[in-house]
Amino acid sequence: MAISLGPADGDDDDEVMSSINTTPLVDVMLVLLIILLITIPLQTHSVNLDMPNGPPPVAAPLPEVVRIDINAEGAVTWNGQTVADHAELDSRLHAAAIAQPAPEVHIRPDRAVAYGPVASVLAAAQLQGITKLGIVGAEQFLP
Repeated sequence: MAISLGPADGDDDDEVMSSINTTPLVDVMLVLLIILLITIPLQTHSVNLDMPNGPPPVAAPLPEVVRIDINAEGAVTWNGQTVADHAELDSRLHAAAIAQPAPEVHIRPDRAVAYGPVASVLAAAQLQGITKLGIVGAEQFLP
């Protein structure tokens, strides 16, 4: 059994090829497409803004920080100085409340202090009109 590679009748000169070979055409078109994509300029998207000229704005000064510590016995210290009584704490908080710019008051209670002394300092700060208040060291109470 032999395989025939030509026409069955053996007469290949009379037959006209009716289909076009598209492989070279596809190759040429792909090359042209690649050249076209390379030559297209890339568009950059930008917005034109009129930026202000001159020096940058001056940074705001850092506020004064008042540190109120409450130890395990409930004694209160103001920036390291012991506060004798509640009236002295009220007067210092009032002076801090009317100061311009208003200082930040950082309350740092000891881990072993009862809630009562901390609550009284917070209430005094609220009564005197302290607006910038924070409790520092709350991460020590996390389990």
